[in-house]
Parts: sequence; C-alpha cells; structure tokens
Amino acid sequence: MASQDNKKQRSLQHGLTSRQVSMISIAGIIGAGLFIGSSNAIATAGPAILISYAMTGLLVLLVMRMLGEMAIANPNSGSFSTYASEAIGPWAGFTIGWLYWWFWVLIIPVEAIAGADILHAYFPGVPSWLFAFLIMLVLSGTNLVSVKNFGAFEYWFALVKVVAIIGFIGVCTLAVFGFWPLAEVSGVSRLWDSGGFMPNGFGTVLGGVLITIFSFFGAEIVTIAADETANPKDKIRRATNLVVYRIAIFYLASIFLVVSLVAWNDPGLKAVGSFQRVLEVLNVPGAKLLVDLVVLVAVTSCMNSGLYTASRMLYSLGARGQALSVTKRISGSGVPTVAVIFSTLAGFAGCFVNYVFPGKVFGFLLSTTGAIALLVYLVIAVSQLRMRARAEREGRPLELKMWLFPWLTWLVIGTIVMVLGYMLFSDAYRYETLMTAGVTAFILLVSLTQRRAKMVAQTA
Repeated sequence: MASQDNKKQRSLQHGLTSRQVSMISIAGIIGAGLFIGSSNAIATAGPAILISYAMTGLLVLLVMRMLGEMAIANPNSGSFSTYASEAIGPWAGFTIGWLYWWFWVLIIPVEAIAGADILHAYFPGVPSWLFAFLIMLVLSGTNLVSVKNFGAFEYWFALVKVVAIIGFIGVCTLAVFGFWPLAEVSGVSRLWDSGGFMPNGFGTVLGGVLITIFSFFGAEIVTIAADETANPKDKIRRATNLVVYRIAIFYLASIFLVVSLVAWNDPGLKAVGSFQRVLEVLNVPGAKLLVDLVVLVAVTSCMNSGLYTASRMLYSLGARGQALSVTKRISGSGVPTVAVIFSTLAGFAGCFVNYVFPGKVFGFLLSTTGAIALLVYLVIAVSQLRMRARAEREGRPLELKMWLFPWLTWLVIGTIVMVLGYMLFSDAYRYETLMTAGVTAFILLVSLTQRRAKMVAQTA
C-alpha cells in the first residue's frame, strides 16, 4: 500500500543543472536549419534574407516574451498547452498539446535519418537504416534512465554547436576584413553585386519568413525543461531576456557573413549548404568533414531535444486527463517512462515507414506539420492576452511582463493570422497548410468527443 502511495506522489524531479538549462536555452534554436537549410532561404530572397531573419527573429522574441510572462507565473512541463487550457479552454490545450507532440515525434525520425545519412556516407558498409535505429536507440535509452542524462548529452551537443558558430563567425570576420590568409576574399560586396540587395523583390522576403520561421522553432523548449530544475523562474527569465542576443549573434551575424562572402546565386550554396560553401570559398582544410561533424551533432541534438520535449508534453497531457492515464507514470528517477517509450515508438514507426515506403507515406505525414509552429505561436499569443487581462482584473502582480501590452500582443496575433492566410492562398504552401488544418480538425474533434464522453459519464 505504501509503495502505491509513493507512486502516486512521484513527480518530475529537478535533475537539470543551471548550466545545462542555460546551454539548452542558448542552443535551442541552433539546428541543421541554420547550417544547411539557410541556403534555400538565401536562394529565395538573396541577401535580403537578412530582413526575413530579422522579422522572424522579432516575432520569436515577442512570442518568447509572452511565453516567459506566463511560464514565470506558473512553471509547468506542459508550458503553453497548460496555459491554453487555462486561458482559452481544455479543448485548446488538448489540441495544441497533441499537435506539438505530433510535430516532434515526426521530427525525431527526420533528424535520425539525416544523421544516419551522414554516417553512411563515411561508412558505406553499414546501411543507413541501421545507423538511424542505433541513434534513436541510444538517445532513447539515455532519456529513459534519468533527466540528468538528457541534460548531460544536450549540454555537450549544445556546446559543440555554440563553439562551431563562434568559430565560423571568427573565421568569416577575418575574411571580411582581409586578414584570412588562405583565400583572397574580403569586403561585403556580395551583398549587392549579384543583382542588388533584394534581387527577387520584397515578396520573396516575406516568402523567406515562412522558410526561416521553422529554424527558430524550439526556443520554447526552455520553458518545458525549466520545470525540472531548481529555481525555474530564474532560468526562464534569463533565457527569455537572452533570446534577442542569441538571435542576433547566431542567426543574423552568421547569415550576414554568409551572404557577404558568397554570391546568393552561387550554385554551390544549395548543393552543399551555406556554411560548407563559405568554408570552401575560404579554402578551409577539411570543410566538408568539419560541417558534417557539426551537422551530425546538430541533428542528434535536435532529436534528443525532440524526444525529451515530446515525452514531457505527453506526460503533461496525461496528467491533465487528456491522454492515457498511463502516460503520467513517473519512474523512481523522476522520468515519465511511459511517455518516453510511447514517443520513442512513434519515432521508430516514422523511421520504419520512411525506409519501407521511401518518399511516400512519411513525406505525406511530414507535410501535416507545415503550419504547426505558427499555430503554437498563435495560441501562445492568445493565451497571454487572456491571462494577462485576467491577472490585471484580479490585481495579481507579474514578475515578467510583455512589452506594450496589449498592442504588441495584438500585433503578433494579426501578423500570424496574416501569414497563415498567405500560406493558405499561396500555391507553394497551400497543401501543407491544408494538411495541418486537417490534422488540427481531427485532434479538435477527438477533444470534443472526449469531453462529451466525460460529461455523459458524470451525468450517468
């Protein structure tokens, strides 16, 4: 009987250290999208992609400020899903929580497959699918043992990414000022000498926003991870305040150097990725190996974070009665074991489908995540709008506040609605937007059905 009581009383533990949470918050937005995916964004808008990154960065900064306001008032592993339930209604928390889980369990196999392809290129004797399953197996095992293992792995993954970015910025800065000895490259003339700063018009700058916004997705993970550390409010406040510097240094500075040193229409840019192409132009020895190692760490880190985030969101949904009750079980080491296992199995299923039906079923599933990031940001903004108004009516003080409330909050809401509308009417994004809408409608229907079933059971 006592053991059963102990199981009931178990909860997530403060297993993450301050430095781990700090590093996770710093590198949470550094993924393969920056090292490789940025080349597609540059090819779309040219050097003016800097405006796209600045606009996206500003949007993420405002969203993180709103999320920080709510998270400091109530640190919770369910983060914005919990706040949506409180501010909008249980249906909103249910829908956005499951959408977020769906997004990450599909990203897990994407990152595992990307990492496997890199390893397979160097070790062709080992099939790519085996590398993918081994990567997932190792990281799943570390997540199952304790949150300390996740924190340790993510700390070192994050450190490698940060060092790589700083090193890249240092080398490129030397080249811009003409001090790089391995290549005769200097100045920033590439910003305008290939058709101008905005060669494809302002419309492509807006299109660039749609490409870049998914590179920033993941900054919100710190509000989930902070619940498993001591003094979560301090960690969230610090991470929220440092978002602007991380965006400026890691994204704007590095992309500025890329478009300064390599022509935006250089065919090698899309062929090998932005960072590798710059290092090739600068004649850096072993450029491909260096970038491959960093990208391998980046995709592994993203998968590690994705598994952690998906499991905590599933645990939170279970704790609120919006998922199977078994998902809220906590092990003796403070890990939501069942939630981790379920999320891992979903990731394995994605890998299996990709290799058995290459380019078909999995590509179809992945298209359903096309607008989830924007929906998450929209829900965060609406939740903050309502919770802040409620706090002011009740006279409750807030330790961190959104700037210029409610005007900036409404601006964010309007911007996101406008972007979603653009995606819906754009030939390039309509399919993904409709697929996301379909999944959202299905989850919402499940939520309403579950709620009706509970009401009937209560009245019976």
